[in-house]
Amino acid sequence: MAEPETPGWRRPGRTQRVADAFLAVPRRDFLPARQRRFADDDRPLDIGHAVTNSQPSTVRDMLELLDVHPGMRVLDVGSGSGWTTALLAHLVGPDGEVVAVERLPELVTAARASLGDRYPQASVQPARPGVLGVPERAPYDRILVSADAGELPDALVDQLAVGATLVVPVAGEMLRVTRTDAGRAVTRHGRYLFVPLLED
Repeated sequence: MAEPETPGWRRPGRTQRVADAFLAVPRRDFLPARQRRFADDDRPLDIGHAVTNSQPSTVRDMLELLDVHPGMRVLDVGSGSGWTTALLAHLVGPDGEVVAVERLPELVTAARASLGDRYPQASVQPARPGVLGVPERAPYDRILVSADAGELPDALVDQLAVGATLVVPVAGEMLRVTRTDAGRAVTRHGRYLFVPLLED
């Protein structure tokens, strides 16, 4: 009998470390029971509360752009199910740190349960109304945003260390932003669909 085909988004790509992270952190572990049979589908999956677990190929694209290395400090904005948080925790390794924020208390609880004690370098906390990110723990080496901002969020750029990178969808376009001594450098990487980034 033929082996089942490996989903395209899980095959080796531009960055082997990202491909390895997808193999090490199964998506199904971060899905509600009713959605686990669809874990290999390359599409967003509803996890309740009008939120989705993002399309795997989109997550992969974002992680490729983010270029996370072991030992880095990463901020994960809009952690949802906790899958991106776990992927980032794998990428930073035991000497790194992932600080994740999520605005829905039910998802904070679910993400913490899914992460369990497998990733002690990662934590998930409730987002504070009117505050983007966790500025009191800045600066970060990398920031990932899994929701669409209407405009580039200066509050998150300010939480980057100089030379550090933010990946964020803005008005439907994926941006890679690097903080520089003089300000910021922005590159554009195609169009994507996300739920809106909310601050309240």
